[in-house]
Amino acid sequence: MSSPDDTPPITLLVVDDHPVVRDGLRGMFDSAPGFTVLGEAADGVEAVSRALALDPDVILMDLRMPGGGGVAAIAELTRRATRAKILVLTTYDTDTDTLPAIEAGATGYLLKDAPRDDLFTAVRACAEGRTVLSPAVASRLVSAVRAPAPADERLSAREREVLALVAKGTSNREIARALFISEATVKTHLTHLYTKLGAKDRAAAVAVAYERGILGRTSP
Repeated sequence: MSSPDDTPPITLLVVDDHPVVRDGLRGMFDSAPGFTVLGEAADGVEAVSRALALDPDVILMDLRMPGGGGVAAIAELTRRATRAKILVLTTYDTDTDTLPAIEAGATGYLLKDAPRDDLFTAVRACAEGRTVLSPAVASRLVSAVRAPAPADERLSAREREVLALVAKGTSNREIARALFISEATVKTHLTHLYTKLGAKDRAAAVAVAYERGILGRTSP
């Protein structure tokens, strides 16, 4: 019978745009038995490249980061069928943050005020493929399933920005430049917009948005 010391440590990639947060998480896990931090990333784009290079068991993923958000990174890692499980660790628990992250493929979702031991337990559970949700997030997901919001109400602020630029005929490259995000992130937002609006392309999305009053609400 193997002892706990024979069990390989759970390997981690820490993703957050704040160096102090990354340092704190690295120190926390490196000082605890059973964990090894393989590396860090400061945004979603770097997270994808680091995850592919390091092949961690679990990725601790922040959501709102300049240079590439967490949801887009989760979606890209899911698309690439990476082995790593993704545990979102953020300060935000609004519907516009939680639902897209879970839909994109996150295994768990915790808030940054979670106790240290709860975070360790969550990482172990995620490594085993079990879903972990903070109570507040679990409650929001249940409410969303029981009473889905109208499509336009489910659009995040960033999705509305992308939609407004699409309506002006702006290209993906120009949208990326205007919003300081990558073209891959723009494409992810468009994919979410198509799904939420029931549209198959840019033109259809704009048409549906005008029809439902999502666009043009400031018009006389």
